Amino acid sequence: DIEIEVDTLKILGKSLTPPFDITPDTNAGEELRLKYRYLDLRRPDMQKNIILRHKIAKIARDYFDSQGFLEIETPMLTKSTPEGARDYLVPSRVHPNKFYALPQSPQLYKQILMLSGMDRYMQIVKCFRDEDLRADRQPEFTQIDLEMSFVETDDVLGVNEGFVKKLFKETLDIDVEIPLRRMTYSEAMDRFGSDKPDLRFGMELIDISKCVSNSEFKVFSGAIENGGSVRCIKVDSKDGAPALSRKEIDALTEFVKTYRAKGLAYIIVEENGLRSSVAKFLREDEINSILKETKAQNGDILLIVADKDQTVYDSLGALRCHVASKLGIIADRYEILWIVDFPQFEYSEEEGRFTAKHHPFTAPKDEDIPLLDQDLEKVRAKAYDLVINGCEAGGGSLRIYNSELQQKMFEKLGFTKEEAWSRFGFLLEAFKYGTPPHGGMAYGLDRLVMLIAGCDPIRDVIAFPKVQNASEIMTNAPDFVDKKQLDELYLSLIPNDKKTD
Repeated sequence: DIEIEVDTLKILGKSLTPPFDITPDTNAGEELRLKYRYLDLRRPDMQKNIILRHKIAKIARDYFDSQGFLEIETPMLTKSTPEGARDYLVPSRVHPNKFYALPQSPQLYKQILMLSGMDRYMQIVKCFRDEDLRADRQPEFTQIDLEMSFVETDDVLGVNEGFVKKLFKETLDIDVEIPLRRMTYSEAMDRFGSDKPDLRFGMELIDISKCVSNSEFKVFSGAIENGGSVRCIKVDSKDGAPALSRKEIDALTEFVKTYRAKGLAYIIVEENGLRSSVAKFLREDEINSILKETKAQNGDILLIVADKDQTVYDSLGALRCHVASKLGIIADRYEILWIVDFPQFEYSEEEGRFTAKHHPFTAPKDEDIPLLDQDLEKVRAKAYDLVINGCEAGGGSLRIYNSELQQKMFEKLGFTKEEAWSRFGFLLEAFKYGTPPHGGMAYGLDRLVMLIAGCDPIRDVIAFPKVQNASEIMTNAPDFVDKKQLDELYLSLIPNDKKTD
């Protein structure tokens, strides 16, 4: 583009030939890019993502500052309070055989800040969870964290809707209409099989239980008798539904099995009749009832799961998104909504007890407090999630601020009084000194940047990310340390083959 006449030349630093092209359309594999991340970050598209991340963080700070929030740092070395994901532990040199935990979130500290009279708090903070990774999850991640005193749900949602509107306007020049749509958890599960529904396409779940409740086909009727349901999604011919081959249906069957479904039934409506894996087991009136309930037309495909409700929701909710992606019918737009009225508890088959759907400090809805002594499954929480294009971008709740109610919540979660005080005594003690009603939420900054940048995976919006096994390829972390360091921390290593449960 320009001509340069060289007068003098001084070489500041020599370079080897890079292992891949420093261009936006490099065909280098991700592992190679991560090994030479410092070269990958030179590429224009990566620099664009990092600049966008800076801009989003600045918008958050400026907006919440304008709303009277104070940015306050909370500790990185904290007390381990196991309830939820696995903690990352840090051994203490000066306190032999004792450990800090890296924070999964600043939850307890920000509640204590409300008790301290800070009223409105925010920070952009690192959090750590030692759990299996997914495409949109990292072992260390960044939250835009906030809390407010003397608020109801509408107050928290209103302030955050202002942030969402400002964020999309300043980054994408998109005018988000507020107030945002709200959908209850139960409606989201019934219609989309997910508490983070993607509204950019249809293919909603259809309950066909009443069509087959008295069927002699026990796969269907048995699921209903056991308290479950029979539901399906309709792949509409106008969406380009292909005539699925047996091999393709087998692949979809294997897909839903990863969500604990036992199998996948199908009915394909063709011009000369039906092609189906279950039609021969159903009466004609049952088939006609299914076709009427689903409004199935020529070319449509019904994909059916019969099981416990949660298994049906999980498998069909995931299948819905999987099929829509394969067909390319997901609209190029942003669909943003609040999911509200979550269950307070969920039952863990593994632990044989009820656990907190969000966390133990979430307040139940006032009208449901009597149900704590009657039916835990019916208790709803004052909780809310912000969902953008089928991704949970943020979430929060109003908190319990009454010491007796908090103690009761611990009791319902299976903690003895002694266990509750051992783990959370500092919070329960603080509650004795007058606690304001408070609530807040946290955004996943990494996810927000990923959604606004329109890129996948989340690693492309983090300067130095971890990979699937929680390692960092560039520095080869985690790695072994010297025996001297272990001795200072009073630690000894157990060989992998000697490790016990």
